[in-house]
Amino acid sequence: MGRLEGKVAIITGAARGMGSSHARMFAAEGAKVVMTDLSEGAGKALAEEIGDQALFVRHDVTRLGEWYGIIEAARDAFGGVDILVNNAGILGAMANTEELTEEDYLKVCTVNQHSVFYGMKAVLPAMVERGRGSIVNISSIAGIAANYGFPSLAYVASKFAVRGMTKATAMEYGKHNIRVNSVHPGFIMTPMMVEATNEEGGDALAQIPLGRIAQPEEVSHLVLFLASDESSYITGSEHLVDAGMLAH
Repeated sequence: MGRLEGKVAIITGAARGMGSSHARMFAAEGAKVVMTDLSEGAGKALAEEIGDQALFVRHDVTRLGEWYGIIEAARDAFGGVDILVNNAGILGAMANTEELTEEDYLKVCTVNQHSVFYGMKAVLPAMVERGRGSIVNISSIAGIAANYGFPSLAYVASKFAVRGMTKATAMEYGKHNIRVNSVHPGFIMTPMMVEATNEEGGDALAQIPLGRIAQPEEVSHLVLFLASDESSYITGSEHLVDAGMLAH
């Protein structure tokens, strides 16, 4: 307990799935948590469940202007920002490249890629002012190996981009004691995965050396480590949570 005591975290896409797991775990470890999502009902319910340590703010991550409002909300409620978890993301349309529409391509890249840039751009001045910070960007195994699991150039492109942006920002802001890392989950039992396959994971199980779908908490433990001071010498790196899928 207390691994994030005294820290303030912003977690996007926090109303369900991995985001809600991250929020619960961070709060249990002493953090004050600003949770953002478009799902206002679920987000408010989770904030009420967690209690005074949590604040929910409805937030469209694709709008840069709203990001500055989130930073201000964190300052007003808890005094500043130490941690950002860019967790919000969508799977988008599953289509081969020639069948992928421009609209679907841009939608996926805007949510998965551009929002990560917006989040880092908005939060970095607050972290520089504070003299510390940890940013954890949630990518995917599709950000390491193209088309692994889902056929979508847009999804793969956005997740590879998150990996690259993570490294670039880590190089730029290490001198300010700000660390930036990416997490690359495989098949996790979240609403997004269930919508894409089914409750049992469909054909995914045959691809997983450990032979099972992970629970969100198994990703949250890694995100917690990267957010905490326990990972104080780790930055600019990618971290797989894939049960060995990319071990070949």
